Amino acid sequence: MSSCSTGKNAAQRTEKDAVKLKDADSSELSSQPIPARKNGRFWAVIGGVLLSTFFAVLEAYCVSTALPVIVSDLHSDQFVWVASAYAIASTALLPLSGGLADMFGRKPVILGSVLVFAFGGALAGAAQSMNMLIAARVLQGVGAGGMTTLSQITISDLVTLQERGTFNGLIGLTWSLSGCLGPLVGGSLARQTQWRWMFYLNIPACGLVAVLFLLFFSPNKPPSLTRKEMVARLDIIGNTLLVGSTCSVVIGLTWAGIDFPWVSAQVLAPLCIGVSGLIAFLVYEWCFCEYPIVPLSVLSNRTSLSGYVQIALSAFVNIVLLYYLPIFYQACKDASPIASGVDIFGLVFSTGPFSIIAGASIAKYKRYRPPLWIAWGIMLVGIGLISSITESTSRIATICYQIPAGAGIGMVFAASYFPVLAPLPTKMNAAALSFFVFIRTFAQACNFSRSLSLIWGVTIGGAILQNELQMRLPQAIQDSLPGINNIAYAIVPLIPSLEEPEKDIVRKAFAQSLVTLWRMIIAVGGVGLLASLPMRGFPLHTQTDEGYALQVQPEVDGSRENQAERSFCSTS
Repeated sequence: MSSCSTGKNAAQRTEKDAVKLKDADSSELSSQPIPARKNGRFWAVIGGVLLSTFFAVLEAYCVSTALPVIVSDLHSDQFVWVASAYAIASTALLPLSGGLADMFGRKPVILGSVLVFAFGGALAGAAQSMNMLIAARVLQGVGAGGMTTLSQITISDLVTLQERGTFNGLIGLTWSLSGCLGPLVGGSLARQTQWRWMFYLNIPACGLVAVLFLLFFSPNKPPSLTRKEMVARLDIIGNTLLVGSTCSVVIGLTWAGIDFPWVSAQVLAPLCIGVSGLIAFLVYEWCFCEYPIVPLSVLSNRTSLSGYVQIALSAFVNIVLLYYLPIFYQACKDASPIASGVDIFGLVFSTGPFSIIAGASIAKYKRYRPPLWIAWGIMLVGIGLISSITESTSRIATICYQIPAGAGIGMVFAASYFPVLAPLPTKMNAAALSFFVFIRTFAQACNFSRSLSLIWGVTIGGAILQNELQMRLPQAIQDSLPGINNIAYAIVPLIPSLEEPEKDIVRKAFAQSLVTLWRMIIAVGGVGLLASLPMRGFPLHTQTDEGYALQVQPEVDGSRENQAERSFCSTS
């Protein structure tokens, strides 16, 4: 027997489940949807999903606005790790959370995630040092990763793919609202000692979410598993490889060009180890693992693969703009933290409405490719306008330039689920969505320091800004910050106190450095547009995975209407 026999058997099992191409006569695709009465319990669960998303995203926006004050208050230059630690923890555990939800059920996993997130917020608010804050952010990342993944999985359990465009739009609107309020909350609390309330507010918020899920969320129980089966499905080896490799890559990117040169052993060693580990993870998952956390079938067709690439790249663009536009306003426009939060309203406010538009369009016309193509075009126009901003550009113009970028991001957010899920059977929703959220978060994280996109977006963006500032800022100004390696955030609070012409020099240095960052994400957006071209148009599913539907009490009447209710929700 070959060394890959186990993996081949697993791949064969999943490939048998995979839905064929558009012209296949699968009963799942051709069957008519069962009309469902979405009663009070259903909407209470949806409310819990939206609230958990709202509070998780709200904190991300708050922290990005108040980060310079936090760094100053804790007397540390390790600002990247405030976001990176959160991103690493949430990203690395995202695929595992989908497997845990299949083994133990949706309810225990999402409640546990909410509890961990609240506990991490309490510790972060009480942090007396940067190390303690970073450790608390790790806990928050673990909780946020589970909350984010289970929110998507729960909606997929309750709503058919044909209907999901509207609900994806609601999630996008939730992101937009939290994005509008987050900078205001973060800016208003961006004072020494008061910033801690950004984290303390998570405690009552998580309590409200937990009550909704405890009272109204009663999904069907997962099938019973033996202890041996549970251990096998946990995929300990695969998760160890994934967590270790992700940490290694982010450490290398965080140090690169800031603490150590790019070509130094301290940077190259963790990068090489991390990339090698990720390759080993994929080989193990697809050749040796009986129950892979990333099944080969979720990447075995070009449409799903295109969807994964698009969400990663759009998340990367989003997180770069989210974290570094406030820096532009604080550095170049003398904006306070709260004012810089208001100044990115063009970006965050346009995301939600256009997410609703894209979702409603897909729900009505059952086509997801045209909205994605339009979205990437609009996004590229917006980023191109942002890249033309200088330190002397009017504030109104800079806000207007953000609108098309936010519109495109919102449309991709709502539409990119469909190419991922349409080619796959509903039984694979949990695995596919866990990997989907993993890709989106990992892409965001590497820029600033939220999953694959969050990690790449934050860390890479921070490295670019740092390196560009080191080339453009006068050495005398850099020397005035002894022992501070990450000058990007350290110097922002000092700019208002600088005398002319030093102030203008620093403003211009920041504006020019950020232009390099904006041009980089133009290239990323172009790749996203190209990645959207190979998609095929699949019919949208008309059924959900009834194995995880909400439980209902049996009815005497066995009518079709009561059967539909059992698939989705119950009456009080």
